[in-house]
Amino acid sequence: MSKKLTSRAEDYSKWYNELVVKADLAENSAVRGCMVIKPYGYAIWEKMQAELDKMFKETGHQNAYFPLFVPKSLFEAEEKNAEGFAKECAIVTHYRLQNDPDRPGKLRVDPEAKLEEELIVRPTSEAIIWNTFRGWVQSYRDLPLLINQWANVVRWEMRTRLFLRTAEFLWQEGHTAHETKAEALTEAETMNNVYATFAEKFMAIPVIQGLKTESERFAGADETYCIEALMQDGKALQAGTSHFLGQNFAKAFDVKFANKEGKQDYVWATSWGVSTRLMGALIMTHSDDLGLVLPPSLAPNQVVIVPIYKTEEDLNAITEVANTIMGDLRSKNMTVKFDNRTTHRPGAKFAQHELQGVPLRIAIGARDLANGTVEIARRDTLTKQVVALSDLTEIIEGLLKEMQDGLFKKALDFRDSHITEVNSFEEFKNILENKTGFISAHWDGTIETEDKIKEITKATIRCIPLEFKEEDGVCVYSGKPSKGRVLFAKAY
Repeated sequence: MSKKLTSRAEDYSKWYNELVVKADLAENSAVRGCMVIKPYGYAIWEKMQAELDKMFKETGHQNAYFPLFVPKSLFEAEEKNAEGFAKECAIVTHYRLQNDPDRPGKLRVDPEAKLEEELIVRPTSEAIIWNTFRGWVQSYRDLPLLINQWANVVRWEMRTRLFLRTAEFLWQEGHTAHETKAEALTEAETMNNVYATFAEKFMAIPVIQGLKTESERFAGADETYCIEALMQDGKALQAGTSHFLGQNFAKAFDVKFANKEGKQDYVWATSWGVSTRLMGALIMTHSDDLGLVLPPSLAPNQVVIVPIYKTEEDLNAITEVANTIMGDLRSKNMTVKFDNRTTHRPGAKFAQHELQGVPLRIAIGARDLANGTVEIARRDTLTKQVVALSDLTEIIEGLLKEMQDGLFKKALDFRDSHITEVNSFEEFKNILENKTGFISAHWDGTIETEDKIKEITKATIRCIPLEFKEEDGVCVYSGKPSKGRVLFAKAY
């Protein structure tokens, strides 16, 4: 298959799908709607996971693990949550297969092995976790309970796309219990801030923090905080959510505690999560028609060294220098790979590392050894420079920081230039179809208007920005009074 990608301008969706496969990130599996995350893609996810896990632990959270299966009766306990996920549930009804007498060599479900109670394959874990929390919380001394789990979940999506929407995906889900409403609200806001910091500092993706409207909230939540990002095609992507659950799950699962006065009270709850959807965000924010562009903070290999040689003697000499370079870079906590494969020519190696978004590529040939220099190629700007070996470590450190900052600034400039204020519905539709991006518009606060705009334009309210400022106006669709602008966009 040709390494050349369809251009973003020609077909953005096709470009994305080709890039995920050709850069060796993931592929479709034998299970409809599910994906295989390949080693290079998983290496990026592992870097994300490591940074997020560190941030969670720094904010006092501990990791645990809960079952994949949820008894149907527990799943039904919190009505809004059950209704919200019912259409996406996979259900286990039997526990054994047997030989099929009508089809030799084939198996069938054993009709005698029907489960007494059906099991839901978790689409989210609130039910099983809150049933567990009931045994963990008796007193205010047991609070706050700050738990996270790294897991897989199943949501039976009909239309799937690698990383962005699959029937099974990897994620983390935090679940916390608190003594007071104020404490739980602070937790939900804190974790949304953690997600925003991670997206901007490590992914180099600028995000807008906000609140979801009532119709867009997580099923069973009293409030949903979110971070919204903008992709290169002008569509928004919800990159993370943090939910204030009030006492809804505590009441559904009877999670009470004795407060300081000795009286029984229900705990206050939050849940929050991000998933492998972040991989899609990373790809679509920075990459170009040549392949991936990875921020150095999350690149599996920040630097790759490619030897250019004719004789084995040349390769041995280059290898000695490359080993010294790798030692110096690794001592500074940089990740580096020496691509000394004999099965690929230098040009093929350059093309592969460009496609896979390696931030910096170092080429070393016999002439470089004689001159005491190397050639560095940048993935973000596609520029090259020759530098002295004696200055290499310091230069690479500086370039990696410059690239990380530069990718964020480029994405921020694009995002900011694609936030457009509108004051009429005609202007709204024109911007949506021609400029795209976030549309800042007045909304009358009703679900009816929100639904009508979505029906006509396919745009949704992405969030009510946390920096929302009261501003008298009229709704862009209904003409009714409005107290401020919200952000609309078409979204993934």
